[in-house]
Formats: sequence, C-alpha cells, structure tokens
Amino acid sequence: MGKLAVYKYMAMMFLVVQIIVSIFTIAGLYGGDVNPIGNAARALLVYILPILIIANMLLLVYWLVRRRWLFSLIPIVTLACCIPYSGTIFQFGFGNDKNSQQSGLTIASYNVAMFNRETSGFIAQDILAEMRRQNVDVLCMQEYNEISGDKKNSDSYKEYFPYMAVGRNDMVIYSRYPIMNQKTISFEETNNSAMWADIDIKGNEFRVFNVHMQTTGINRTLHQVNKFSKQNQEIDNNRVLKAIYGNYMLGMMFRVGQAITVANERHNSKLPVILCGDFNDVPYSYVYNTLLGDLVDGFKECGKGWMYTFRGKKAVRIDYIFHDKQFKGIDYYKTEITYSDHYPVFMRIAL
Repeated sequence: MGKLAVYKYMAMMFLVVQIIVSIFTIAGLYGGDVNPIGNAARALLVYILPILIIANMLLLVYWLVRRRWLFSLIPIVTLACCIPYSGTIFQFGFGNDKNSQQSGLTIASYNVAMFNRETSGFIAQDILAEMRRQNVDVLCMQEYNEISGDKKNSDSYKEYFPYMAVGRNDMVIYSRYPIMNQKTISFEETNNSAMWADIDIKGNEFRVFNVHMQTTGINRTLHQVNKFSKQNQEIDNNRVLKAIYGNYMLGMMFRVGQAITVANERHNSKLPVILCGDFNDVPYSYVYNTLLGDLVDGFKECGKGWMYTFRGKKAVRIDYIFHDKQFKGIDYYKTEITYSDHYPVFMRIAL
C-alpha cells in the first residue's frame, strides 16, 4: 500500500510539472506577439522555448513508459503546437536537392566582426573568394568598419561587385547589379543602424534592407567578468547575474524600437522587399515577428537541417533573410567560415 501511494504521489508531481511546462511553452509561443516593454516575463519565455520543448519530450517519454496514455496527450498536443516554431530552426528540406539546380538571385548576409581588425586584407579577400564560390549577387555586411583596412578592400571588391552602397558606420551593400537609390536608417542612442538599396536587374527593381540590431550585451558582460577574474579580483555572482539581466533587458528594449522603425520603413516601400541582417534576436521573438510581418522566412521556405548562425557557445539563430511573397525561395543555407562570431547566411531566390 505504501508503494502504491508513492507511485500516485510521483504521478501527481509529474502531472503538475507537465501542466506548468505546457503552460509556459504555449505562453512562450505567443510571447513574441507582445511588446517586451511591460511584458518582460512573457517575452522572455520565447528565449527558453528549445528547453521547454525538450522538457515536453522527456515528459512524453515518461508518460509512455508509465502507460499513462491520457496524460501523454498533454505533451503531444503541446509539441504539435510547437511545429511552426520548430520550423524556424530545423527543416527536413525534402525536395531541396532538385531545387538547388535552379538558377536565381543569390543574397548573402554576413556580420564580419570588423574582419577581426585585421588590416592586411587577407580576411576580406578570403571572404570575397567565398562569395565568388557561392555566386553571390548581393552581399549585405554588418560590422564593416574602415579602421580594419576594409576601405582598401572595398576597392578590390569592385571587380566582382561593381556597385556599392555604404550606410552609417558599419553597414554596406555590395551588388553585381546597378544600385539606383539608397537610404541610411539611424537608430537613436546606439551605434547600430539599418539601410536599404534599390537594385535594378534588367528593368526589374527591388529593395534590399540590411539591418544590424542592438546586441544583447551578454558577451560584453562575460568578457568583463573574465577580465576581472584574470586580475584575481573578487567577483560577486549575484551582481554578475543582475548585470547580465540588466544589459539583456536594455538591449531588448533598444531592439524593439529599432525593429518598429525598420518595419515602418519597409511598409512604405513601393518596391518588393528582401530584408536581411543580424537581428541579435531569436525566432518568434517580438523583434523577429515585427520584422517578418507579412514577409516569408527564407529558411522555413527552402532551408534544411539545423540553422544556427552564431559561432559562440550559444548555438542560436540570429541572422536572417526574409522576402516578399511574390518571390520564390530556391535554397537557403550557411557556410561555416570562421572569420567572425557569425556564420554567413545565403539564399537563392527566383525573381
């Protein structure tokens, strides 16, 4: 009798955990629909969705092993609700091999991290060689800075990319086709920015947005902590956690305003749009949803495998290429060149 009571108690505890995890998961799926300012707790659930999905999978296994078929329906329904979200980070990519033979316009987005401040030009030239290999037609770069020697490199890029539009500080768009107009979009109180360029392909014009949103601030905080640690200075873990949380919330607030600014600019475009860049935010977040709007997420349309674009310890997707529905995606992928803390993202589009 005592053993039966223990089993019932354990089942009840697991059921409570299951209900809590399912509620948090569903709330996280809709967390990106609300402005994080004033709804921080709900918005932050988006960032732990992968953990919540794994928790639901483990609980499903538990219910199946225990043959609690009715209880197993809870994680099954929850996981079914997560399928659209899962598609933003993983795609089976059935039929993509056939599409890969089609020709189209190739767009690339790459945060080059100022070429690691390398001034000889080697890194920039190797990146250019990669763009040649991928037959890139339009290249959007973030964290492009003249102090790294790339002013000299921009001249060498002109052989392959004869057209170039420069934005504020760290933004550039290279193109193999004529650039008709351009505009810089400045973000107040930060060094980040966005820009767009109108590109003409044999009389057909479209607008390319290049976006670099505010960073999370986590890496900078951890770098400072590591620096103090090497100097044998005492570190208060509570203060570190508060600093990480504070910087992250501040960065998120900046990104919200920046995303709204870019979205408003996009809605005013009379030309079809391709929007790409480093959003510094995860899929299904408020920033992601605001910038996506009625556009198509290229990876969900024609990507395959796992898509993560940050090379640090956090394997997350923060770099994107979106496009208007009148375009059709052919292929979407990244290459693992290691000159930056980001991977370059590529998409081939049938115009």
